[in-house]
Amino acid sequence: MAQSPQPAFAHDRAARLGVLLVNLGTPEAPTPSAVRRYLREFLSDRRVVEIPRVLWAPVLHGVILNVRPTKSAHRYATIWTKEGSPLLVHSLRQRTLLMGYLGERLRELGLPSDHAQIELGMRYGKPSIHDALQGLIQNGCTRLLVLPLYPQYAASTTASALDAVFSELWCVRRVPALRVVDAYHDDAGYIKALAQSINDYWMKNGRPNMLLLSFHGVPRRALEQGDPYHCHCHKTGRLLATELGLSSEQYVISFQSRFGRAAWLTPYTQPTLLALAKKGVSRIDVACPGFVSDCLETLEEIAQEGQAQFLKAGGKEFHYIPCLNERPAWITALADLAVRNLHGWLEPPADAAAREMTLVRAKALGALS
Repeated sequence: MAQSPQPAFAHDRAARLGVLLVNLGTPEAPTPSAVRRYLREFLSDRRVVEIPRVLWAPVLHGVILNVRPTKSAHRYATIWTKEGSPLLVHSLRQRTLLMGYLGERLRELGLPSDHAQIELGMRYGKPSIHDALQGLIQNGCTRLLVLPLYPQYAASTTASALDAVFSELWCVRRVPALRVVDAYHDDAGYIKALAQSINDYWMKNGRPNMLLLSFHGVPRRALEQGDPYHCHCHKTGRLLATELGLSSEQYVISFQSRFGRAAWLTPYTQPTLLALAKKGVSRIDVACPGFVSDCLETLEEIAQEGQAQFLKAGGKEFHYIPCLNERPAWITALADLAVRNLHGWLEPPADAAAREMTLVRAKALGALS
């Protein structure tokens, strides 16, 4: 494979740090054609669907991509905003706010605020991981921190994102030093931001009879093969409940977004909502700690479908608590996470003598060429 286009190299260019935020992605529009492109890329990922290609390809191209895009496009249309996809809108805002927070930290360390560059790359769709990495490299980033916006590690999300990063970097001549944040499901800042978000909601709207913490599901086979996702979700739930002062009878953990006929992590969110309503739980509040940005799975599957199912089954009151999105406590936690993982790379600028030596070397190389 040919190398990706590289910036013109200059020995006197100041080296910078790069932070790559990665999220799942979204269709470019709530239309069948856009959704079909997105689903084709998403469901072709061997990390997402681990069925042998010879069996999966006919199903994907012969059935799913002919039937599902229209249905999914209608669902996306119900949550689409004037600015576009909620997931993309929130992710871009998080990047912008993180740039500001991180810039302040750098100035405190005696570094220029632009010493660290931040880009957002989507695993599927745009802005792509390819474009984000090219932007960081073009800006002289020789050290790179990959920070997925997935608090809990799963092979189908975190590992897939890293696959894409490594695939892009293998053909780069000057490969940056690389660090990866694989999970932060138990990070104190993240947990406190979640708790503050829920407490703030309860201060305005009162408290429920039950708090449901709904995480995105994965096939149970992943757990059996050693994926830590199930354990990470439960640890997040326990730590969050402790921070909120909840007993084990006041909250429940479930898993949503099941796809296909195989067994997935249980209990499933939809049957859990129905069972709680039939049990006499009059008000339920639902939060989705595994999503740091509101998206189709939270705004449509939970806030719309989940509410309708709960009320139809006899429940009286359903509240969806929004994701962290751009909450200051979350952006602060994200900045803290980045700074901790950049430790040792955050050094004061080289002194004047060192900069002069670099310029002398550059001139010498120019004279020899």
